[in-house]
Amino acid sequence: MALESLWLLTAAIAVVALLYSSVGHAGASGYIAVMSLFSMAPAEIRPTALTLNILVASIGTWQFWRAGHFSWSLFWPFALLAVPMAFMGGYLDLPTHIFKEVVGIVLLLSAAQLILRPPQEVEPRAPRKPIALSVGAALGLLSGLTGTGGGIFLTPVLIFARWARTSTAAGVSAPFILLNSAAGLSGNISATQYLPGYILPFVIAVVVGGYAGSYLGSRYLPHLAIKRLLSAVLAVAGAKLIFT
Repeated sequence: MALESLWLLTAAIAVVALLYSSVGHAGASGYIAVMSLFSMAPAEIRPTALTLNILVASIGTWQFWRAGHFSWSLFWPFALLAVPMAFMGGYLDLPTHIFKEVVGIVLLLSAAQLILRPPQEVEPRAPRKPIALSVGAALGLLSGLTGTGGGIFLTPVLIFARWARTSTAAGVSAPFILLNSAAGLSGNISATQYLPGYILPFVIAVVVGGYAGSYLGSRYLPHLAIKRLLSAVLAVAGAKLIFT
């Protein structure tokens, strides 16, 4: 990648990290979107997105655990099969055209998820274990295949199925993303023996953008406008992957 393009992409990743963290998301789908817009190869997109996910999800896991929003009883049924399936998904090498279509659909669904209004919160009821195990396995495989970590889907599933309150859903999704991303990256490296050598600038961008977004989002930035902007970026990137 040319140096100018590298710095432009680094700046874009920093902006994505800032915007996503301001509304409480880790940002994997956003990173994939901007890397796709910069025409990075799938072999580079997956390990890069998963590595950035590990960093951001580690911060989120610590913060939500300290705030008391993590629920082990809700977490483990989803994570039990998700982790090995994420490893399998990371290990598998999809043909480029299939990868682009799958990721494009994921980005479009992520765009829709950002603008949906969550239902009014009621007393949650934990799902039955077989259902949680099945959902976790499916999201784990999808996270490894696409490099998203799975949280972009687990959070709305927990909320819309009324399995958890919003804060608990976020507290469970952060370690879910962390473990799936680590497993997916391990599977991908096992299969390809490859990790982009220029990832350090992206890591710095994520840390700076993430901390700035967390600060600004909790105090000043309008969440609805940010979500609409993110939704537009994801929709454009998803359409680009599917139709070009």
